[in-house]
Amino acid sequence: MKAYRAILVGNGTMGKRHRARFEACGAKFIAVADNQEEFNEITDKLTCGTAGELPADFAVIASPASTHYTYAKFFLERKIPVLVEKPLAISGEEAQELVDLAAKNDTLLFVAQSECFNPIFLNFRKHFLAELNARLGAGDKQYDAGDKQLGAGDMFVAGDKLPAGNVRLEFRREHKYSERCRDVDVSLDLLVHDLGLFFTLFRYEDVDISFKTSAESRDRARMYLKVARGPYKGVTADFYVNRDSDVDVRTISVSYGRQGGSPGSDYTVSLARYLDNGEIAHIPDSLENEHRFFLKLLDGACGDWGKRIARIAADCVKIASRQ
Repeated sequence: MKAYRAILVGNGTMGKRHRARFEACGAKFIAVADNQEEFNEITDKLTCGTAGELPADFAVIASPASTHYTYAKFFLERKIPVLVEKPLAISGEEAQELVDLAAKNDTLLFVAQSECFNPIFLNFRKHFLAELNARLGAGDKQYDAGDKQLGAGDMFVAGDKLPAGNVRLEFRREHKYSERCRDVDVSLDLLVHDLGLFFTLFRYEDVDISFKTSAESRDRARMYLKVARGPYKGVTADFYVNRDSDVDVRTISVSYGRQGGSPGSDYTVSLARYLDNGEIAHIPDSLENEHRFFLKLLDGACGDWGKRIARIAADCVKIASRQ
């Protein structure tokens, strides 16, 4: 692998994790900033052309969420690829601006929503979409949210199969209180994770928000989405997030309802593994998969998927930041 040179902005818990994994892949961090003064030193070098080893091949942004937009914009304007921790920004307008800027400058923008690379979720996604298509009577015509839009002739014939309106997903994410990520409310902290998973299954353009509340507190929120258009019209999803809970939970539940008196095949998948004491065990494959994919994108592979991931991240912010 090419010996990439990188800049790290934000040397906290996630910053250290990103740095360690990229260094294990051979990357060299030539500058690290953990506050505005240190970042200003980097900007001076990049702006004045006295960078020495700079500019870098990519930048990692793991600073507080409220700073992501400013730092990501700085690097994208200089056509330096960026890996930024979730959320991409704290408003939909800022998130979309970054996506548009990356496209304009033909520069990689990657949002680190590592749950999308969780091997448990990837396995769930594969089997859920196959089962959903089969239950909708899709036959051999498999539809995926990442595929091109279906043409007028690509109609699904449901026949006596289960209608999409009977399919319900429930996303639940809870953990105990932490001092991390307190500069944003729980929607931009936790909800974006599950929205990211949801939008790898269904298209943003097909979905309506039926209900959202974060009025309980900054630490708890609920949301209800409905697929209102497209071949999966009628599928619904409930979301619940809590970052001041007594338990640690990360689950996706699937309910197919009933038809003609026959029970649906309901089930729940845990996205985490647990230790004997009930604490969540780290799943290293998630971050490792995420970093491997980012490096592939940096090498020029999978460009369309890279752009799709950035769009999904921006769409998540658009929904999570709504009041």
